[in-house]
Amino acid sequence: MVELETWIQSLTAHLPEAHWMQALLALGLIVLVSFMIRVAGAYILSAVANRLLTLAGHRNWDRAFRRARSYRYAAITAGWLAVAVMSILLPHYAQLETLLHRVSLALFWIYVIKTLRTVLSAWQETYAATTRAQTRSIKGYLQLGKIVLLGVGAVLVISVLTDRSPILMLSGLGAISAVLMLVFKDTLLSLVASTQLTSNDMLRIGDWIEMPQSNADGFVIDIALHTVKVQNWDKTVTTIPTYKLFSEPYRNWRYMFESGGRRIKRTVRIDATSIRFLTDAECDDLQRFSLLESYLGDKRRAVEQTNLTLGERAHVPANRRRLTNIGTFRAYVLAYLQRHPEIKHHDVITMVRMMEPQSDGVPVEIYCFTALTAWVDYERIQGDIFDHILALLPELGLRLYQTPTGHDMRGMADGISQSQAWRHALHDEQENPA
Repeated sequence: MVELETWIQSLTAHLPEAHWMQALLALGLIVLVSFMIRVAGAYILSAVANRLLTLAGHRNWDRAFRRARSYRYAAITAGWLAVAVMSILLPHYAQLETLLHRVSLALFWIYVIKTLRTVLSAWQETYAATTRAQTRSIKGYLQLGKIVLLGVGAVLVISVLTDRSPILMLSGLGAISAVLMLVFKDTLLSLVASTQLTSNDMLRIGDWIEMPQSNADGFVIDIALHTVKVQNWDKTVTTIPTYKLFSEPYRNWRYMFESGGRRIKRTVRIDATSIRFLTDAECDDLQRFSLLESYLGDKRRAVEQTNLTLGERAHVPANRRRLTNIGTFRAYVLAYLQRHPEIKHHDVITMVRMMEPQSDGVPVEIYCFTALTAWVDYERIQGDIFDHILALLPELGLRLYQTPTGHDMRGMADGISQSQAWRHALHDEQENPA
């Protein structure tokens, strides 16, 4: 530094004697050197980094740095550092030298922070292109890092401009910690929630979630520090605060996809007036169904053995054990599901159960899991199963319960009208015999 000052003094001996002209020349030299450092620095840094990253097999980092303009900001940072160092070329204008030094040093720290933020952005871009990003997002942590950098940068800039130690400024933050907690309440809540969601693997990009209280039903497309974006099935996007996904319930369908089976739980309501016992002739006729052949054979033998033990009391129909059409229907549906090639049978429950009769029929619930989890395949399999089940009901003498429609009412009214017309015709015939 001493040699630099000696060189500067020898140089000023050949400069004009007017101080304002010396200051003007010094400012011109500072601007020229700063501009050259910015241009040459960006080019050199870009070329060197490209070469090194390519040799190391990280060319994607170089592309990310270029898109984030990291090299440009780094060169600008070096230019402002040169201005801060060269501010001593203004020895006759102490106030101007001090102002230029502080402003250039403050701008130096601003561009240091901006350069580091672009590095974090490049990190996010390169990480998002990896397979690991599909399960764990680091966007929230990087956004928190950017916020911390902004805080540190603000302290450094203010300390430079006011010529105060940054340590003293940081020590004064304790007095306004309550205000900071209030201002950054959502950020702190989101940080805790983001950490818990990531560490416990509760949410990933690509998960299908349902959150009715936020009108969200679709795939997670972005996980940030403050918000999580969900693309709904109608292609709209719902933005949910991150802390809500930790404090409020929601449904994640990812585990269903990972299990390899998707549940079918649907009821068929049977008209109670169609439920009855089967006659021997009907049982013989139903044995033509391959799915009922084994069931009916075993059941009829068991029923006959039970009835033999009754002796003479077996002549009373109420004492005998008999097969019902709804029980046979349940056995058929269960056998159908067990032989269905697209129904999952390993480690899952497959059953057909009759539930409590209600005013709108007797519910028979089908409970099973499809072997395919894709939505279109799931709906196709479910539709095929219930198409077959509903078409089978008349074969067993069963009817599907259905609330009377306008067509039923019109048919009933037409029947009443025809009956009344027939009665009037009969009455007229009796009063006026031919």
